[in-house]
Amino acid sequence: MDVEMESGYMLLFRGTEWDKDLSPAQIQETMTRWTDWFDGLMADGRAKSGQPLESTGVVLSGKNGATVSDGPFAEAKETVAGYFLLTVATLEEAMAIGRQCPALEHGMHVEVRPVRGMCPMMEKAEAYAAENAG
Repeated sequence: MDVEMESGYMLLFRGTEWDKDLSPAQIQETMTRWTDWFDGLMADGRAKSGQPLESTGVVLSGKNGATVSDGPFAEAKETVAGYFLLTVATLEEAMAIGRQCPALEHGMHVEVRPVRGMCPMMEKAEAYAAENAG
């Protein structure tokens, strides 16, 4: 299985209560800055996509996902509220973009993660298959 994936970086926005102490005008101003920031990243090609995430969901575990639990279980300050998928070449550039997040000043956290071209378990499985090919 040879799958060519584009690598880059993902910004994960953590914290679903960053707005709790803000006035409606402050929220509107922050979200206007957020939209302008994201639109600029999309326009210049540094962002490929981005979406907010619902605060509800389920966690599947066990054989065949037989165990279903309400989630997410993280504290509100750690819950992933959304993401941007960036098409930048370096961690430093991704960090510079993450530092521009308008909600950082209100308590949101931005996690910057490299996106892998292939799942590490798939890499192990392919290496095992290659070693044991007859």
